Amino acid sequence: MVSANLSSSLGDGIARVAAPLLAVQLTDDPLLVSLVAVAALLPWLLFAIPAGVLVDRVDRRLALGLAGGVRALVAAGLLALHLTGALTIWWLLLVVLLYGMLETVYDGAVRAVVPSVVAKGDLPRANSRIEAAEIVVQQFLSQPVTSWLLAFSAAWALGLNAAAYAVAGGLALALPAVASGVAARRRGGPAQPVRDAHPRPGRRAELAAGFRFIWADAMLRPLWIVSVLIGICHAAITSTLVLFVLERLDVPEAWYGTFMLAGAAGALTAAAVTNRLRARFRTGPVMAAVNAVGLGAWFLAGAFPLAGVGAVAIFVSFGCTTTWNVLVMSLRQAAVPNELLGRVHGTWRTALWGAMPLGSLAGGLLARAGYSTPLLVGATAGLAVAVVGHRYVAGLPDPEELDPEAGRPA
Repeated sequence: MVSANLSSSLGDGIARVAAPLLAVQLTDDPLLVSLVAVAALLPWLLFAIPAGVLVDRVDRRLALGLAGGVRALVAAGLLALHLTGALTIWWLLLVVLLYGMLETVYDGAVRAVVPSVVAKGDLPRANSRIEAAEIVVQQFLSQPVTSWLLAFSAAWALGLNAAAYAVAGGLALALPAVASGVAARRRGGPAQPVRDAHPRPGRRAELAAGFRFIWADAMLRPLWIVSVLIGICHAAITSTLVLFVLERLDVPEAWYGTFMLAGAAGALTAAAVTNRLRARFRTGPVMAAVNAVGLGAWFLAGAFPLAGVGAVAIFVSFGCTTTWNVLVMSLRQAAVPNELLGRVHGTWRTALWGAMPLGSLAGGLLARAGYSTPLLVGATAGLAVAVVGHRYVAGLPDPEELDPEAGRPA
């Protein structure tokens, strides 16, 4: 699983760096550039819940292999468009949209496997290690390599992208049975297929199962709402970040990926210390702190558009986002029964990442007034949400305190 995930992470890292840089080459309209972020996030609004149902019903190795194999074909198509000179901003947006559709399947399958093999108290540590490995590959490796390859020849970057997804798909199909969705009970006993305790409901009820569980849970419902609102603000900030870095901070295009390693360093540092912070200060206070600090860093970057300030802000903001993501994922995995993980994950991402295109569009419009504007406005709005939700977030429990089978909605 580790090798497959690393190979997929390499493909994701190349795609995430290449797409906005290719967009800048194809158009100078900030709104069109922001549509790349919209296309990447929109599939979570449209396909995350069906993808969650799929993950809960099929062999998860097959879901991972399918996502990797089809993304390899899409990447090959993008390479062909580039080589023939037929690539336009609209073709690029279509490719990014397809990547996002397939990512809903892959991401849901990977996240559903973890709690099947890891105890609740170890979930933050396991998720931190997964995040760390993905950060190293997607950012420390992919970002500078992709930027330099694009400056030399985009064909090399796009070809490597297709190969990485193909390898990930092949490795996923070769995973052992434990990754298939067959999991032994925590207390021992024979391995059993992951399935609902009741007969399979109708399709509509199945699609709505994740929403019903989240909305009936006193902890998950407000956490979901806060996450969505903060996500919209972050999307507004980052949708035109490439233009802010290239035009406002005067970073050369070939050095864009290298400059963004500040974010990779921050995220990797956060992945290394999140579990220790949680153990010392508890989950809720850590989440409340990183939420406010990360948004404050974005505001400072917009207010003082200097390369040094920007690098520090990116380091801090990416680190805070990583800590937040690790702890939210751990709480969700601990609170949700295994047979509902795919659907709850899909429903969560449907609202969270499905709403973020609104933030991305807002960021593109704000950037027309100045490339610092999305950072200032997005951070201010996010800080307002953080202040309102501070008491609730600070009171969140640790994952090991949760029991999805006792007193939680079924």
